[in-house]
Amino acid sequence: MNKRWTTIFALLVASATGAVCAQEIKGNAKAAEGKVAMCIGCHGIVGYKASFPEVYQVPKISGQSEKYIDAALHAYKKGDRKHPTMRAIADSLSEQDIADLAAYYAQHTVGETKLADTPSKVPSAEVAELLKKGTCVSCHGDNFSKPLDPSYAKLGGQHPDYLYAALKSYTVEKNTRIGRNHPIMVGMAKQLTHAEMKALANYIGSLDGPLQVVPESRFRSKQAAN
Repeated sequence: MNKRWTTIFALLVASATGAVCAQEIKGNAKAAEGKVAMCIGCHGIVGYKASFPEVYQVPKISGQSEKYIDAALHAYKKGDRKHPTMRAIADSLSEQDIADLAAYYAQHTVGETKLADTPSKVPSAEVAELLKKGTCVSCHGDNFSKPLDPSYAKLGGQHPDYLYAALKSYTVEKNTRIGRNHPIMVGMAKQLTHAEMKALANYIGSLDGPLQVVPESRFRSKQAAN
């Protein structure tokens, strides 16, 4: 085997080994109980609002899928999502930390949520056309809460103002502090006006869904700036 092929083979083996190691990282929800302090100050308070880049309720993450939380944290760590606070938090997390937090919030719910296959509210004609235009169901699934890929977000019942802010972030370009880079969502969001984004966000946020804010006993419900 010549030197060139030896080098290629070594790189392939290294890549395969890295992939196997990554696959072996399993989230431990119990271990995450000692790691959530940085999360609960925002996501564990009912009514908590961020103030950057605008005022909106921080997203409900309890009940979100494990793969989505993992993907979102990696997106902040990589810089594909540019919120400064979340980027700093993600940068401080190891691969095991991310897996543990994802496992924790996926099962961090109160009570049992049963979802129908169809949305709990019928959209207006305008919103129905926007949903069709954005092909939202094709990724986020029935009731916008059964994603076709587990790394996609559950949306039903999410805070409308957060959904609106998130949609707008996919249209931001050449900004080091705000914006999101996801090819599918960027293409979809750029078809919409802000008014259309708000209409979609208000409808999807009004639906019954599995997402929750599970209050931490050490905090009282309040509104605060992030």
